[in-house]
Amino acid sequence: MIDEVFLDSNVLLYACSSAAGDAEKRRVAEKIIIHGRFALSAQVLQEFIANALKKKSLAISEANIDATLELASLVRVLPVTHELVVSAVILRRRYQLSHWDATILAAAAELGCETLYSEDLNHDQEYAGVRVINPFL
Repeated sequence: MIDEVFLDSNVLLYACSSAAGDAEKRRVAEKIIIHGRFALSAQVLQEFIANALKKKSLAISEANIDATLELASLVRVLPVTHELVVSAVILRRRYQLSHWDATILAAAAELGCETLYSEDLNHDQEYAGVRVINPFL
C-alpha cells in the first residue's frame, strides 16, 4: 500500500508517554497515528508493552497499553513467522544491524511498506526497499 508506513515501537511509546521531556515527540507521534495509515508487527507491539512497563519515567498506564492494543486491531499487524525470522537474518548480515531492527525492517518489507518511522536506524537510509525516516528530528 503506497500510503501505508510501518511504525517502530518508539512511535507508540512517545504517543503514550507522560514524561514532560517527551511533549514535542508525543505531539509528532500522535499526529502520525491520527493522520496516517500505518502497519505494525507483533514484535513492535511486544517491544512497546515491554518498554512501557519497564520505563517508569514514561508513566504509561495499563489503560494506555490497552488503548494501543485496541488501535492495533484496526491496522495490519504482521505475526512473527519462521519466514520473517529468516528474512531478518539475511538483512542483519547484509546491513550489520541488530536482529531486532532487522526483524522490523523485514516486517515492513513483507507488508509492502516503503517507509519505516523509527529513531533507531539511520535517518533517510534505504534498507532493502524500505526507507527509514526519523520523524523526531
